[in-house]
Amino acid sequence: MKITVTHSTVYGYDVPARLGPQTIRLRPRHDGAQTLLGYELRIDPQPALTSVASDADGNVVTHAWFDQPVAALGIHSRFTVETLRENPFDFLLTEPGVTGIPVEYPEPDRALLAPYVITDAGAGAVTAFARCAAEAASWKTLDFLAQLNGQIRRLLRPKARTGPPRTAAETLEAGEGACRDFAMLFCASCRSMGLAARYVSGYEREAARDPGHAAMHAWAEVYLPGGGWRGFDPSRGLAVGTAHVPVAAAIRPEQATPVSGFYAGATHSTMETSIVMKTSESGPARFPGPLSPLR
Repeated sequence: MKITVTHSTVYGYDVPARLGPQTIRLRPRHDGAQTLLGYELRIDPQPALTSVASDADGNVVTHAWFDQPVAALGIHSRFTVETLRENPFDFLLTEPGVTGIPVEYPEPDRALLAPYVITDAGAGAVTAFARCAAEAASWKTLDFLAQLNGQIRRLLRPKARTGPPRTAAETLEAGEGACRDFAMLFCASCRSMGLAARYVSGYEREAARDPGHAAMHAWAEVYLPGGGWRGFDPSRGLAVGTAHVPVAAAIRPEQATPVSGFYAGATHSTMETSIVMKTSESGPARFPGPLSPLR
């Protein structure tokens, strides 16, 4: 499936603000699950300096620095990808230690994945929640992931809200949450069972279907030897396939946020976002024209 996304975010300030360094994570992956066919990024006003690099998690990021106060900051991206993974389970687990729960990764994977397995302090309720899924799955890894996905979708209510993701324990206590909250709960539950998990931000067909209320989406990825990092979306209760476009993944959600940075001088700021997604079986690899100026 070919997916084209145009994403615009404009920050306004009541008085000109001095911007600190801005980190932009809007460039989708180019890997075995999807091919990046084209990508454009426009920043208005033009930064004094930009640099494109890979962060510690391997995400492609753009760093931008500004030397003058600004009344507004516009970030506008556009890309086309071809998503390739029709079957999310097109692999075999290659290590005996990962076929059952709790998981024990082989070396050298164990050392590399150690940060992704660290559990939150005071996560007793989360561990109990994960054990329910593990017992229902007869302690089999792939069955556990499917059970956990379905358990979160069945037992917790979706709730649109603003603000950063809640902790897994907070989401369980509230009994509801946004996609980013469910992603955090999925990650924490997996980590309590020894599975390496990370938070993912990106785009998903259903979340971007309504142009007036479209938003980025969040889900989780789990590392499975033989399959690599595989996505699971507890908001939808399914394994990630061709309808998802991962952009950034990290241990903590703040390291995968689309735009991060700070400003000084303004007492009030606003943010307006627009996302348009188009899908096709054989869409164009090139864009029909240049990006429109930001206003």
